Amino acid sequence: MDAPRTDRLALLRWLWEPRPDTGIRFAGDEQEWSRWDYPRLAAGAHARAAELLERGAARGDVVLVVEPTGPGFLTGYFGAMLAGAVPAPASPPLFGQDLAQWRTLLASLTGTARPRFVCTAPGFAETVRQAVGPEPVLLEEAPGGGPVPPVPAADLAMLQFTSGSSGSPRGVRVPFPALTANVRAIREWLAMGPDDPTASWLPMHHDMGLIGCLLTPVTHQTDLWLCSPQQFLRRPSRYLRCFGESGARLTAMPTFGLEHILRRVRPAELSGCDFSEWRAVIVGAERVAEPTLRAFADLLAPYGFAPESLLPAYGLAEATLAVTGSRLDERWTTRSIAPAGPGQAAGGEAATLVGCGRPLAGVSVTVLDSGGDPLPEDRVGEIAVAGPSVADGYHAGAVAQTTRFARGAVRTGDAGFLSGGQLYVLGRMGDSMKVRGKPVFAEDLEAALEAHGLPRRQQAVLLGVVDGAQVAVVVAEHADPALLDLARTDLARLAEGAELIMLSAATGTIPRTTSGKPRRRELWRRFADGNLPREGAGRLQGG
Repeated sequence: MDAPRTDRLALLRWLWEPRPDTGIRFAGDEQEWSRWDYPRLAAGAHARAAELLERGAARGDVVLVVEPTGPGFLTGYFGAMLAGAVPAPASPPLFGQDLAQWRTLLASLTGTARPRFVCTAPGFAETVRQAVGPEPVLLEEAPGGGPVPPVPAADLAMLQFTSGSSGSPRGVRVPFPALTANVRAIREWLAMGPDDPTASWLPMHHDMGLIGCLLTPVTHQTDLWLCSPQQFLRRPSRYLRCFGESGARLTAMPTFGLEHILRRVRPAELSGCDFSEWRAVIVGAERVAEPTLRAFADLLAPYGFAPESLLPAYGLAEATLAVTGSRLDERWTTRSIAPAGPGQAAGGEAATLVGCGRPLAGVSVTVLDSGGDPLPEDRVGEIAVAGPSVADGYHAGAVAQTTRFARGAVRTGDAGFLSGGQLYVLGRMGDSMKVRGKPVFAEDLEAALEAHGLPRRQQAVLLGVVDGAQVAVVVAEHADPALLDLARTDLARLAEGAELIMLSAATGTIPRTTSGKPRRRELWRRFADGNLPREGAGRLQGG
């Protein structure tokens, strides 16, 4: 049996041999959970596959899956695979989201993916049709039906969209061997057994939620608790009780998820919880804040939570997902460093970085200088990733931006260094600039704002050039001008040599990806065009 066929079988075996004793519990509107065992989910995927085949789906056709958190996403995603098609998950409209902006984004994804079919929930059908146009066949609720016969597999397991934090989202071509290798590496990293339940609130179309918290447990047929991002934001204590009462042990989230729990959950809400079996909280998708890790561990410690369960990690869609991760039962590490450019030594005391762990099984991480040559440890350069999890390039000839593929590896566009085998990430090279010979990263200025009490969900920093002058623009939503004034000295020191512009803007001004990262390029265009909505505090300028 050839390798791609074996890899596809490893991902789809559960659809022919589903476990009846395990399944997924989907959160309802109140406190209830709706349980779907794996035989029921498998039957739904077969029914969707049968419908696709009856409608003429051919090998390699793209199926856009625009579903909220729920069984419809599972049946659409795996049904497409069963039919020999390529699933392409995309975000459904979120509560409170500007529908015009969402339709524009979905139309862009449709132009990239060129789907023949679109799977969506009945309540979204009209809105989705307005975005995707008349060509793709729209599929809503799948009819019943028995198992479908095996059909030839597509070359790709899926088309995965990037977050779009540094530009327009691009479709990443993920072959079956890459997806299987990454799922296997995650299982080995977490020592994941058949009875290790997972719980998640992450969007199901986003790489961390999709691969780390959905495909890994589903293809292993372990129990899984799923709530939507909106449900988590409204009541994070409900999510925590999946671990404190129901026995979940594994999860993942960006740093802002930990921060949201710290803001919203009071110790009294954790009464009766036992977190002693909670083994892993993978923390990634954005720079990991060490004070947030400590505060989260302190909040849950009285209920048995071990700080070693917090596992800072690094990954990206172009490497399928996971690249590095902290080891189980090993406390996170930090390094205090001064700003350093490519090839320069990492040292000093200017900023504290959290280590993102070591490469997972089969993954190779190197740090390169500007000429593409490997650098020794403790030298700053561009992070490059190689190994079987690396994807097969961008779909439909998308133009590489900061991240690009080169000779079987991916040059990430992220700056960082290796030290003692650990990877430390400074930030996006495209979100930095050199001022008076010193590199300045947007993430460093955002960390300084956070240290002065402005949550990262309320701020973003933009670096660029206006009329020939280098500028650092701070966009702060609904911020106290006095707080910004207190932060000014630190910000001016970090961006010394650049003009510092501080804008107090209305809540909701900063566009973000589903993983919480600011869409800096979009925000910069609005700044340059003078289209940032501002509150009464207006522009606060300093230097």
